[in-house]
Amino acid sequence: MPGRDYRKSVNDQNNKADFKVGVDNVIFSVDTQQNRLLVLLVMRQKEPFINYWSLPGTLVIQGESLEAAAYRILAEKIKVKNLYLEQLYSFGGPGRDPRESIYNCRYLSVSYFALVRFEEAELIADGVTGIAWYPLEQIPQLAFDHQQIIEYGYLRLRNKLEYSPVAFDVLPEQFTLGELYQLYTTILGDNFSDYSNFRAKLLKLGFLSDTGVKTSRGAGRPASLYRFDVEAFALVKDKPLIFI
Repeated sequence: MPGRDYRKSVNDQNNKADFKVGVDNVIFSVDTQQNRLLVLLVMRQKEPFINYWSLPGTLVIQGESLEAAAYRILAEKIKVKNLYLEQLYSFGGPGRDPRESIYNCRYLSVSYFALVRFEEAELIADGVTGIAWYPLEQIPQLAFDHQQIIEYGYLRLRNKLEYSPVAFDVLPEQFTLGELYQLYTTILGDNFSDYSNFRAKLLKLGFLSDTGVKTSRGAGRPASLYRFDVEAFALVKDKPLIFI
């Protein structure tokens, strides 16, 4: 009946959830010296979950894009020249934030993941009493659903390494193949590929250019410096590639 349909429509409108939108960043750091993949955590200073570690996050302010909010959080927490940032996923299940019952709204988190080099990343502690890098396997109990967000981010990062040039966004402009290999093993583990196969596969793809310069970084013979050739990659970026 028309009257019943109208009442149902009104009830549906009344039951629509109000949302607050936030951004949470999973900031991964690659410590190749100690072969560790780290994630940046901050200590919460207020309820809910006061004195719990959490991901760096913020509510999106009026007129601000989601990406701008993600970069704002990065700029407030670390100084770094080379980084990779990508939107990860939206987490908005009911009950993920205890404030929902207090303010009668849902808290939606649009998460981003970033990748930086540990040697280049300088932490900013202004106004933050607790900020630290944690090895992925030693993460403490976290606030909200941030453990789930980290797990999702790590899975995405591993997948990105297999088919995209994400690693070159965090390396210096010129790098050795040994440095590139170390970055991959830090994230994927030592058993993903031996160095000879890794080297042969990457060079065969055709977008690494030998600069003709050799460098001595640590013990051993001088190693050739390479750079990522953006123009060469543009010719093959639409093809199905497997980097490792």
